[in-house]
Amino acid sequence: MTATRLWIRNPLAILAEGAGAGLVVEGSRIAELVPAGGRPSAAVDETVDASRHVVIPGLVNTHHHFFQTLTRAHPAAINKPLFPWLKALYPVWDKLNEEAFRLATRLAYTELLLSGCTTAGDHHYLYPKGLEAAVDIQVEEARALGIRAVVTRGSMSLPESEGGLPPDALVQDDDTILADSERVLRLFHDPRPGAMVQIGLAPCSPFNVTKRLMRESARLADVHDCRLHTHLGETLDEDAYCLEVFGQRPVDYLEEVGWMNPRVWLAHGIHFTDPEVARLGRAGVGVCHCPTSNMTLASGRCRTCELEAAGSPVGLGVDGSASNDNSNLIEGVRHALMLNRLTYGAEAVTHLDALRWATDGSARCLGRADIGRIAPGREADLALFTLDELRFSGAHDPLAALVLCGAHRADRVMVAGRWRVLDGQPLGVETGRLREEHSRLARTLFGG
Repeated sequence: MTATRLWIRNPLAILAEGAGAGLVVEGSRIAELVPAGGRPSAAVDETVDASRHVVIPGLVNTHHHFFQTLTRAHPAAINKPLFPWLKALYPVWDKLNEEAFRLATRLAYTELLLSGCTTAGDHHYLYPKGLEAAVDIQVEEARALGIRAVVTRGSMSLPESEGGLPPDALVQDDDTILADSERVLRLFHDPRPGAMVQIGLAPCSPFNVTKRLMRESARLADVHDCRLHTHLGETLDEDAYCLEVFGQRPVDYLEEVGWMNPRVWLAHGIHFTDPEVARLGRAGVGVCHCPTSNMTLASGRCRTCELEAAGSPVGLGVDGSASNDNSNLIEGVRHALMLNRLTYGAEAVTHLDALRWATDGSARCLGRADIGRIAPGREADLALFTLDELRFSGAHDPLAALVLCGAHRADRVMVAGRWRVLDGQPLGVETGRLREEHSRLARTLFGG
């Protein structure tokens, strides 16, 4: 059967060259770009008038912790930097159960979709007893919503009693983690172009996993052709920990455990020296910039421009909703622009740079050449925004207005050629009911 051809016609603006009259979607992919004043090269079955819409590639989120939506603005952790923040929340997170985790996952996916995100990465590292099927739940929820997902099987194996940061009740042993990593890779990981679900391996950070787990995770990634992810270079406390415990800085640690290669992308990447930036770039290691979280926890500023210049892919992530307090990636684009202008200057970083980090840059972090751009042959993952709110009145450049005026909710979102958000509403989700159920569990389990 021939795939339906859909013309998204005459957008107000579009983040693609040679597409002034829009684009044609055929099946799950972009079939062609239509130049200004032109028409599609072949007949179309359906047309969508996009004259009110700014069209951009679907945003790609490369770092998050969905479970943390349940502990936003938690009194125990407000106004603390990373290590004290974690110490305050570990005992709270111990109460996480399967029902709460499923709702947290559903809510985070929905929030991301509404912000124009079409590929959602999550780093779930918390496995209290009863939550052994966390990856399975995240895959189920992604499939139900129709969002593209990169679910990383996170882990913590170095408890406080052995010199790590997390309490003993929240860690698993290396063998349990590795066995489950292999299980979920065999069940869910699809390395092919167009994949809707991919699995990565994500030991949490140097201060809560063993070196053996890092090395064995790298071996599994080679066997199963998957990505590797971890936190690195986030705080000066992390530098001090690595020097005290391992006698080396975080990047040296990364090299020792076999993670200096293009399979790897890191969260944060703030406290790297110039030689370390050069080493990461030569190795092709990607970095996810998390501007909102970095500002909330006062962790510092990612070295985005230097990392890109050195050869590292740079993407964007919202990070956990307890260190960001929302899951809105288009808002993160604005924060990335502002923070990086403060770092590098007003002319060095533009709104197009920030949008690129959240699209093509993030796709490169995930090793994907099928998403992140509006181009023929790419997956039809699109976010369409209107400029109808008062915040946009008087704006002259529609693409710049999305970032500078602060867009926060998409009007339409397409994933793999199918609409998943229409008229600002996620299809198949009762948002009022979801919020009520999620909020109830957050109060009941984590309210103190």
